[in-house]
Amino acid sequence: MFEVDAPLTLATEFERIVRDGQLHPHYQLIADLFHGSILGYEGLIRGPRNSPLHMPSALFGTARKLGRLIELELACASASLRGFVQSGVRGKLLLNLSINTVLTCWNRWGAELPRHLLGDSGMPPGDLVIELTEQDAAGNDMDSLQQARLCLREHGIGLALDDYGTGNTNLQLWVSLQPDLVKIDRHFLHGISSSVSGQQLIRALMSVAQALGTPLLAEGIETAADLATVRDLGMRYAQGWQLGLVEPQPQIELPEPVLALLRLDRSRRVLAESGTVETLLVEAVAVQPEHHANDDIDKLFQDFPALHSVAVLDKEQRPIGLINRHTFSEKYAMRYTRDLFGRDPCTTFMSPRPVMLDVGTPIDRLAPVLASEDQRYLRDGFIITREGRYAGLGTGESLVRAVTELRLETARYANPLTALPGNIPIKRQMQQLVSGPECFIACYGDLNHFKSFNDMYGYWRGDAVIQLCAEVIKRHCDAQQDFVGHVGGDDFVMLMRSGDWRARLEGLIVEFNQRALELYDEHDRGQGGIELQDRYGVPRFFPCVTLGAAALVVQPQQCEGVEPQDVAAAVAELKRRVKNERASLLVDVYTPAAKAK
Repeated sequence: MFEVDAPLTLATEFERIVRDGQLHPHYQLIADLFHGSILGYEGLIRGPRNSPLHMPSALFGTARKLGRLIELELACASASLRGFVQSGVRGKLLLNLSINTVLTCWNRWGAELPRHLLGDSGMPPGDLVIELTEQDAAGNDMDSLQQARLCLREHGIGLALDDYGTGNTNLQLWVSLQPDLVKIDRHFLHGISSSVSGQQLIRALMSVAQALGTPLLAEGIETAADLATVRDLGMRYAQGWQLGLVEPQPQIELPEPVLALLRLDRSRRVLAESGTVETLLVEAVAVQPEHHANDDIDKLFQDFPALHSVAVLDKEQRPIGLINRHTFSEKYAMRYTRDLFGRDPCTTFMSPRPVMLDVGTPIDRLAPVLASEDQRYLRDGFIITREGRYAGLGTGESLVRAVTELRLETARYANPLTALPGNIPIKRQMQQLVSGPECFIACYGDLNHFKSFNDMYGYWRGDAVIQLCAEVIKRHCDAQQDFVGHVGGDDFVMLMRSGDWRARLEGLIVEFNQRALELYDEHDRGQGGIELQDRYGVPRFFPCVTLGAAALVVQPQQCEGVEPQDVAAAVAELKRRVKNERASLLVDVYTPAAKAK
């Protein structure tokens, strides 16, 4: 009897909820991983707490069965808008609307679509982003969808693609609609920290996103490991339980553990020897279609002969295209072009998908851009943004030069035997760490009894010991948080910020000591060392090569007025203790007293 009556009961409950306005808005924050801030919030809906339609799946499933999905989506959007404005919190608000709902509303309201969506909420249009869900495909209505998109954009309302990679959300929609944001479905991100194939897929999607000039958002981030992984992959935005729960009131701060992880990432970007895209920025005038016609662009190029391109911005100062001088001038010189298009908006001859790079992007991450098939940046240059808004231009020439200089510098200062950074990069890294806000570990490692091994077996096998040491150190250190350098000979420097640094040091020492035995002849390995005359001609027994390490904990509050050489001297003194005490690992804390020694 219950199964027969259930649909009717749910229909009645649905009617009551919609009639009485029992749609309760909830919000989940969206984090900007580059800046450790909150970009905005996704508006979500719950039914009454004790109702069978409390959860969205039941609520929207019932609406679909009743043929009232469009009505529900619009009611939810209205409730979310009102609740968000009443909260007093500022930021972007992302609202879910299916493609079918957007098309229906466009056909119903036309150019009045933005006004009807915003209603009397008081929401600034520039703070609203419509998330196109994948409930329905655009089908043969792509033209109408594009018109609706242009109308929304003209009023400052953004557009995002939700759940990309599943269902009907496809590359065609991405290319055709040129959204302001693409949300990667949680299916591809769950457990990504341990999924090599998942990471490869995200890298591929990021390449597409870079070519199309679209930021990506990682959905469903539920663990610190997954958050760290998407951060390290270079994704700009993220959302999920690890960052913030779904709450009736917008969460105004990121959790402290998240901030700590992101602060670490920002300091790593500061430590990048190559610098960032900001070093390539050239301030240049930009134009807007509402205020500038093609004749204005022609005059602009005449007045500024050095201007290679002009960025085209929307009302929110977000780039929507790039006009190249050569391309524009070539077309504008054609017969009748000036007469036909001179007073048209400046979008006529612009490239709608320019290469765009954030100011914080490390230059060492841009090598793939040079190798890609898309070489528009060489002709057009590229747009540099700050938090999604226009900051200036960069030239293809400057990008090629910066990447080339980086490669040459890396090769110039690398140790030829291990290819690890040498003295100059080590000094730079130490300087930046001493000047930075984060605690770090200055570690000095060298080999015990290496000279006797080298004298016995020759430099060829001696080099094999050095290379083995470099290999083991690199594998045990965190490539994202720890810096490894090779001073020369058997001396290595590790500047570590991984939380488990002690365990890493202990592990690499054990592994090296075990594997180094394999480089000895069987006889010497069996007796635990070699018999050799010392420098005075006296026969001596030298034990097998082992690795010793001195680790100095350096706190930022102790570094005021401290020079990198002070820390280096202190850790060198600790290394001498390692030698004298025949220890494998000694740990100490850097203090002003230690500096004075």
